[in-house]
Amino acid sequence: MSDSRTDDLALSAPGGPSAAPGPPPYRWRWVALWVLLAGETMDMLDSLVASIAAPSIRAELGGGAGVTQWLGAAYALAMAVGLITGGRLGDVVGRRRAFLVGAAGFTGASLLCAAAMSPGFLIAARGLQGLFGAVMIPQGLGLIKEMFRGRELGRAMGMYGPVMGLSYVGGPVLAGWLVSAGWFGTGWRMVFLVNLPLGLLAFAGGWRFLPASGPRSAAGLDLVGAVLASAAALPVVFPLVQGREQGWPVWAFVSMAAGVVLFGVFGRYEQRVARAGGEPLVVPGLFRKRAFSGGLVTGAALFAAVAGFSLALSLYFQSGLGASPLKAGLAVLPWSAGTVVGFAVVQVLDGRGVLSRFGRPLVQTGVVVMALGTGLFALALRSAGTRVTVWQGAPALVVVGAGMGLVMGPFFQTVLAAVEPHETGSAAGTLTAVQQFGSALGSAVLGTVFFSGLGERATAAGPGYTGAMEITLGAEAGLLAVTLLATFLLPHPHPGKQDRTGADRLAGNDVGG
Repeated sequence: MSDSRTDDLALSAPGGPSAAPGPPPYRWRWVALWVLLAGETMDMLDSLVASIAAPSIRAELGGGAGVTQWLGAAYALAMAVGLITGGRLGDVVGRRRAFLVGAAGFTGASLLCAAAMSPGFLIAARGLQGLFGAVMIPQGLGLIKEMFRGRELGRAMGMYGPVMGLSYVGGPVLAGWLVSAGWFGTGWRMVFLVNLPLGLLAFAGGWRFLPASGPRSAAGLDLVGAVLASAAALPVVFPLVQGREQGWPVWAFVSMAAGVVLFGVFGRYEQRVARAGGEPLVVPGLFRKRAFSGGLVTGAALFAAVAGFSLALSLYFQSGLGASPLKAGLAVLPWSAGTVVGFAVVQVLDGRGVLSRFGRPLVQTGVVVMALGTGLFALALRSAGTRVTVWQGAPALVVVGAGMGLVMGPFFQTVLAAVEPHETGSAAGTLTAVQQFGSALGSAVLGTVFFSGLGERATAAGPGYTGAMEITLGAEAGLLAVTLLATFLLPHPHPGKQDRTGADRLAGNDVGG
């Protein structure tokens, strides 16, 4: 989910409020901000719509249960790999140019998704969407920092939260409405066609209103590192999705082991690049920081839990309880509303200047609240028996959402507080990529658990699906337990010390010592 677009936080403006005045601010900066937010909205919507549209897609195009999982996993996995290089691409070719390439490619890939006539073609197009999204999205924060200064920078950054919150709340409902409306006989294809006007507006607005920016770095892209990262991620996710359908053959476990080995090769290669004076995709020294490594584990487990739970809910509501796509989208609205409430609490704490002191406890509280909501959802299903409806677990979903908002709000600032200012860009980019990788893993793992729980009852309504959902909720609780354990590795500032947060670094403000 894209509240995590913090991959350019490192390049903070030199100096603080006392710095010498620079050139006048960019004339079209506020219009340009809305152009960037349009690109962010496209990414947020497409990361959410697949789980709602998946049952309709599979009903028309066919394919096994793996198709449902790959619709989300392909996008998230491609985004994860692409984000590692996307931010650096803006430094090499210029941020405006990279944004335009990303917006044009994302729009074209959306058209390919809408035109897909087979599951394989659609999954490939979803991967292409993720790659171009990874080129487009990282440019936003860098361009904002170029265009805004002082208090205006804070206000511009503050626009991201509400826009992402509205996208998160409205995304599933919009997807369900578009699929159910069936305009011109398009059905599920409309969830991708809606990107065409958004993408064209983003491209035209970017061409006209974004500031021209040339290359910021003479160093080229670490293409070998990018290939190694890609080669390591796919062998881990692929067998998780396909292994169940093929009876967990030996090759599935060999593939996952090979992926782990390749991640090790990637790490060694990045160390060699750094020792040779080059610019690696990931600063190797980051992994020697326990707090940052703990943040990566926390982020991967957290976003795996979120993405997997979203997929399982959509499958349960539509395939198990027979809800229409629109009704399924409305049924997850309590979860989204709870998330907004959680974000609001974080904003209040941030406004009082205490967020940096309570970041880790707040993250831990949020994880516990999410686990509580998961347990309440399971209890609601158990108490309803065969009379379960899509609204049975609505109060529990509000609790899950509130916990998620409490986690998401301070998470990136808390993790980035553990790294040095010159490392923040690489750290934030890596953290965002791991978030997407976790989302791909979550879709694969919890989707597999859900379908395994169904077994031969895949065509049975009611109790069969409810039983599968209860098993999946157990796996969800396990992921949240891993998340909670990993949070104890996050930095815990002393009460009397204000850490320099990611937002402060971005604004160039020197907070505390």
